[in-house]
Parts: sequence; C-alpha cells; structure tokens
Amino acid sequence: MTARVRRRAITALLLASVLIPAGAPAAQQAQATLIRNVRVFDGERVLQGHDVLLEAGRIARVGRGVPAPAGAAIVDGAGMTLLPGLIDAHTHTFGDALREAAVFGVTTHLDMFTDVATARAARVQQDAGQARGRADLLSAGVLVTAPGGHGTQFGMRIPTISSPDSAQAFVDARIAEGSQWIKIVFDDGAAYGASIPSIDRATMRAVVEAAHRRGKLAVVHVSDAASARAAIEEGADGLVHLFNDRGPGADFARLAASRRAFVVPTLTVMMSITGTGGGAPLVRDARLAPYLLPARGDALAQGFPRRAGAPVRTLDSAFAVIRQLRAAGVPILAGSDAPNPGTAFGAAMHRELELLVQAGLTPIEALRAATSVPATAFRLADRGRIAVGLRADLLLVEGDPTVDITATRAIRTVWKEGVPIDRESLARSVTAARQRQDAGAASLAGGLVADFESGALAAELGNWMPSADTYAGGTSSGEVAVVEGGAGGSRHSLSVTGTITPALAYAWYGAMWMPAEAMSPVDLSSRPGVAFQARGDGKTYRVMVFARSKGTMPLIRTFVAGPEWREVRFAWSDFGIDGHDVMGVVLAGGPQPGPFELRIDDFGLR
Repeated sequence: MTARVRRRAITALLLASVLIPAGAPAAQQAQATLIRNVRVFDGERVLQGHDVLLEAGRIARVGRGVPAPAGAAIVDGAGMTLLPGLIDAHTHTFGDALREAAVFGVTTHLDMFTDVATARAARVQQDAGQARGRADLLSAGVLVTAPGGHGTQFGMRIPTISSPDSAQAFVDARIAEGSQWIKIVFDDGAAYGASIPSIDRATMRAVVEAAHRRGKLAVVHVSDAASARAAIEEGADGLVHLFNDRGPGADFARLAASRRAFVVPTLTVMMSITGTGGGAPLVRDARLAPYLLPARGDALAQGFPRRAGAPVRTLDSAFAVIRQLRAAGVPILAGSDAPNPGTAFGAAMHRELELLVQAGLTPIEALRAATSVPATAFRLADRGRIAVGLRADLLLVEGDPTVDITATRAIRTVWKEGVPIDRESLARSVTAARQRQDAGAASLAGGLVADFESGALAAELGNWMPSADTYAGGTSSGEVAVVEGGAGGSRHSLSVTGTITPALAYAWYGAMWMPAEAMSPVDLSSRPGVAFQARGDGKTYRVMVFARSKGTMPLIRTFVAGPEWREVRFAWSDFGIDGHDVMGVVLAGGPQPGPFELRIDDFGLR
C-alpha cells in the first residue's frame, strides 16, 4: 500500500485542521466569575475600579459593588486591566493557530485566505460550542485573484477570475463555500520588484459590486499607493494592507473617509518587508517567551528576503499614511498577517499594537483598533467591547496598557466565552519542543532519520514535505510518495517524481526534510553530515541545505542517481558549514528541464 502526498507548498500542507475534533465532549460549562476592582477598557473608554461578572459565557454585569453569585470564582483585579479579547483583523489560519492565538489574548481571527474545509470545520465547531479553548475563526475563504496572481503560489488549486462578466458568479460561488466577506487581490508585485498577474480595475469594480449586491463586505489587498487609491475609488469597504512605496498624497485620507473605508495597516509585516523581522523584539520579551514555540520565535525574527533590484523600503511612508488617516477619522484596524515572516499567531498582535502607537495612535486608540473598531467594521455585534450581554471573551493583564501599550503582553488570564484558556499547556509544549531541539541529532539511534519501512512519510526527527519552486515563481510540479521496494531489499523507499519547467534558472522540485517545525534551526553538529541511498534515471540531482547563518539561499551539492542503489554522503563541511544551525535539507530534481524519477532510502545523519 502506498502513502501518497500531493504536491503542496508548506502553507497548504499545514492547512490540515488540528482544531478540536467534531466528536469532542460537550463544551465546558463556564463557571460564574466575578472580577473585582479592576481597571476596565471597555473597547472605547476606561472605567476605573469596576467589577465585571461573567455568567453562562456572557458579561452579566459591569459596575461597582456587584454581588458575587453563589459558587462564583472571585478574581482580584487590583492593579490590572481588563480588556475585550483581541481581534486580529488579518490572518491566514492553519494548524494550531487558533489555540496559540487565544493563549496570547487573541480570541477572534478575521482570516483573509485559508482552506475552505478548515474554515467550514471551525464554524461547525464554534456553532456547537466546541471552540472555547481557542480563538474563533471568521473567514473570507478563498481570495479573488487573477490566474497566476498573488495567492496562487502556495500550491493550492484555487479558482481565479479574468474578466468582469464572471464577477457575480465568482462571488456567489465563494459565498456558497462559506466566505463571510470577499477579499480581492489588486497587486502586480511592482512595489516589491516582482511582476505577477493581477486582475484589472474593471474586474475589481465588478467584484466589489457583486459582493455588495449580496450584502457582503469587499476588502482589497494592495501594495502601492496607486492601487490603494483605485480600490477605494471603486468602492472597497477596506484595505487589508497599507503601502510604503511613497507618501499618501494630500487627499488620500479624505478620500478614504468620504467613502467610509477602513484600513488594516499590517505594520509588523510591512517592517518585515524592509528586511528586518517585524516581531523580533517579542522574542526577547520575558512576558511572552515561555509561550513561544521555537519555530514561532524564529518566524518573528525573520524578514522577507529582498529581491534583486527591488527598491529599499522603510516604514516612514506607512507611518505618514497612518497619521493622515487618524487625522481624517478613518477607522484603523490592528491585523498581524500571521504567519508571514516577522509574525506568529497571537503574539504578533502585541507588536502590531506597539507599532501603531509608534505611528501616531494613542495607546487607547491602538486598543480600539484591536477590539471595538474591527468589531464594528466587520459587523460583529457580539464582541469587541465589555458590555452587558456580550460574549465573555476577555483579556486580563497586569499594569495599564492604556498608558504603556506593551502591558498587553503581561497576560494574567484569557477567557473565551467565560472559560479560562489553558495557557500552561502551551508553555509545557514550548518546553518540550526546546528540549527536542536542543537534543537534535543526539536523539537519533545510529543517526537514522527515515527508512520509510512503516509505509508512511515519517521521520524519527522532524518531518518531510514536498518542496517546489512555486515559492519563487516557478512552475515545476511533482509528487512525493512512499512506495514499495527499497535499498537492500527493504519494503519501502521514498519516491520523488515530477517535471521541471524552465521558468527559473534554478528550478526545482523535491522532498524537504526539516529537523524542526517551520524551518527552525537545529544543532546537528554532533553528526558529520547527511547520507542516504539513492536510485534514479541517471540524471544529476541536488542536495540543498538551508542553514540559518547562511541566509535564505540554499547550499548545493550534486550527485548522480543511476539504476542501482548506491550510497551518497556529504559532510557539513562540503556545504561550508559545521551543522550547528541546519533548517532543512532538500533532495531535488532540476534545474535541467523535463521529467525525472528519483528514489531515496535510509536517509540519515552519518
């Protein structure tokens, strides 16, 4: 029996839902809880020394001297601030994102593109009361983009649109899938030195009008000032990125205000686009570090690689736009764009709030941007504020974030529908992950990573997944599968087959082994290098090693795979490294164009 893995990019692979199983026990009942004598930021203003009573998952009373019901849990809020659960107004949700987000006080994800099945499963569980241990997911589902446009590079097969006349049918299909608003991509990549297909302005206008006919919001992804202006002129309800290619122009904010548009700046990601990891300061913050998985810390510190010839960007223009928007009264929403470089689910929102304050918002305005403002913009009447009858999605922090915005990081308790989030289970996972990462290659018996004898795509350390040049704009494709027949007469081996296309000079398709999650570096220096058995069609193949100290470009050695099994060995020194910070190893076909067939067995560190 063959265990097959379809070609997907990393993002698509991780879309497999790890939400609470549909068969989970009935929702935990929320115990009545009285938070006494706490500073309350209610989503709009500050109330000093108030009590807040939570009952049956809702806010039952807000005031002074509130009596405690029999059996209620009492929380002393002296010196603390109670806020509505944070709303991240720009995410891409997959994996364990919703559980992690809640640990950091984000109780609602406004998702701008994810797998339809993931979004549907989340809604079903939320409706059944099975989501109290994680953030809620509300989603645009599949975005609206041109063939080959932004959003198609992740290896997922998604519908695309080419002309205005198909706009209504396209929008109706998204709504039928469950899209709760419509996200449009109007971006040709020029702002970042790229060239990618984009829908034209007429098609954007038609999609906006089609969404409005069905009572849905239409938001637009842009990356430059001209596209931002065009989107607002064509009726977009909001922009889900800002721009930093130039200043806003004298009347940009007046235009946005006159059209009643809102803006989600995503400053953390915009900083990452400058080459500096937008969330890097969070990694060093002792208030957050115990809850950051190693891979999340690495992601927060990571910036986008700069394309050759791309213009140098700073945040100055974006900050100028925000100051103008604020002065014009345009709603500004906090959104992280996690999990892009420089971000991590939940944690990045705390950096986004800090950057909004640096851009010119007051701390109270920044807190509104993460609570009541997105609730209003996305028509969420049951959350975003602390008021009687609303959901008891709450965040209790030490100190006063209405004065020092970084106090949102000093989290004491998070409630989702009145039930405390189990933050310590994630902290234990973080400790275990760090121990595994520290153990690295030392945990491998004989250095063997994978012999595939189970018939599954599994590894003793880390994990395997396909790797394709689609990330870089290529079109090579293939399949990674565990198949019958291996080296030395063993039962199984890894099959990597595909077709390399000449769209890139360095085109590839292959199987990637990552020693830790999400390209986190692992110390493998206790082992001399990599070794494996190979068999193939006589072509030349590549071993591509990624090391943190060498940046984003792979270190490459080649080998020939003929019709007989043979051992291939490379020392770390062959790649110019010592193995202390290995993030991944790819066994790949290419760059020669055409079909290829490669088999791998007994992959290890030896």
